[in-house]
Amino acid sequence: LFANPRNAAAGSLRQLDPRITASRNLDIFFYGLGYVSALEEKTHFDALQLLKQCRFRISPYVELKKTIDEVWDYCQKWEAEQRQLDYEVDGAVIKVNSLEQQRILAETTRNLRWAIAYKFPGEERTTKIVGIVVNVGRTGAMTPLAILEPVQVSGSIVSRATLHNEDEIRRKDVRIGDTVLVHKAGEVIPEIIKVIPEKRTGQERPFHMPDRCPICGALAYRPEGEAVTRCTGVACPAQQFEKLLHFASRGAMDIDGLGPAVITQLLQRNLIKDVADLYTLRFEDLLTLDNFKEKSANNLLNAIERSKDRPFPRVLFALGIRHVGEHIADVLAEEFGSIDELKKASLEELSMVREIGPKIAESIVSFFEEKSNLELMEKLKKAGVRLTSVKEEVKAGPLAGKNFVLTGRLEKYSRGDAEELIKAMGGTVSSSVSKNTDFVVVGEEPGSKYDKALKLGVTILTEEEFEAMLNPTTSFT
Repeated sequence: LFANPRNAAAGSLRQLDPRITASRNLDIFFYGLGYVSALEEKTHFDALQLLKQCRFRISPYVELKKTIDEVWDYCQKWEAEQRQLDYEVDGAVIKVNSLEQQRILAETTRNLRWAIAYKFPGEERTTKIVGIVVNVGRTGAMTPLAILEPVQVSGSIVSRATLHNEDEIRRKDVRIGDTVLVHKAGEVIPEIIKVIPEKRTGQERPFHMPDRCPICGALAYRPEGEAVTRCTGVACPAQQFEKLLHFASRGAMDIDGLGPAVITQLLQRNLIKDVADLYTLRFEDLLTLDNFKEKSANNLLNAIERSKDRPFPRVLFALGIRHVGEHIADVLAEEFGSIDELKKASLEELSMVREIGPKIAESIVSFFEEKSNLELMEKLKKAGVRLTSVKEEVKAGPLAGKNFVLTGRLEKYSRGDAEELIKAMGGTVSSSVSKNTDFVVVGEEPGSKYDKALKLGVTILTEEEFEAMLNPTTSFT
């Protein structure tokens, strides 16, 4: 048996044998047409009716509303009546009806601007806090975690819930031994809603954040103006574990085979102390690890070697500088071009860069003021990791000076791979179409960017044409 419908559907769709998937009796509601050329329907509602006419199943509860009060009443109605449905729901989605307005509003890299979800409160259960432990993250953040008497919530067993920080504990007056009400925020993340004070016996104990890291014993401190307490230990094993996990992750250095279990063994056996030590690992070192044979050792060494050629923005993201996510890493790489230039940048210089605010600027300066981080950069440089921007290396690349926008699903490339190829050949990638766009690469089911490109007269490329352009011998104007 599956724990919940989400697991049942996901597990069934991942089956290699389609006959197993077919036997699982899955069903689906269709909620949109995607992109269709020359569509006669002008509204989302009419497009859904077209789907229904074509014998696709749509939700029978889709309704048109004209005012925000009507929308609110609809959400409140289904929040109260959701349990009457034959299937689980976690909210209602409010959409702009006009397809033309949808195209104008477009989307960000993460969200549609023409739709928003109203989430219903999740299933609530009572349980008891039997203890509170403190986890330490890669930036030293010390996060209190409630250990709960196991309880089933929304289809799975919950035994832990984050308490976020000391202020949150005080605000909710959470104590060890308390009976609490829990749910899953967004039907996913276990969360303590509130304490039930009438259940107190007098045996409950207040919790205080430790003044030292529970892992390495280094002093803990809480920066002024922040809610988070941090470990000051540079060599804290918990921080190193999380840093290594982040460094090897798919969006960073993408080192296949370097997961939590392997990292734990490498640290426990003192084979590595930081991310740069990965590049000094030997074949015989890996053979000492549990479940490692010649093939798995070679595979991991090859994956580590390949990671040396990751583009500079991904290396910068992989370093785990606080507040520097994937997008900000792109911005910094574009502006400074190399790790040497970035570490020389002052607060004032950083603050003048688009999208870099005071917090990010201070975090970057603090990172490079730390002696251990400077030593780490030197170790990575000696190992052959790319610490220079693609921009500096490929000024004369075949796509130099050309701006691209991607829309739709490509068959041969993931979105990230396509963007990296463009940048590696001197081009730039934008998230929206404008008069400065040179090419729009169109895959399957393109979005509103395709329509805007047609209106602006921007050159449209199929995936095949895009692939031909990646050939350095291809010429174009």
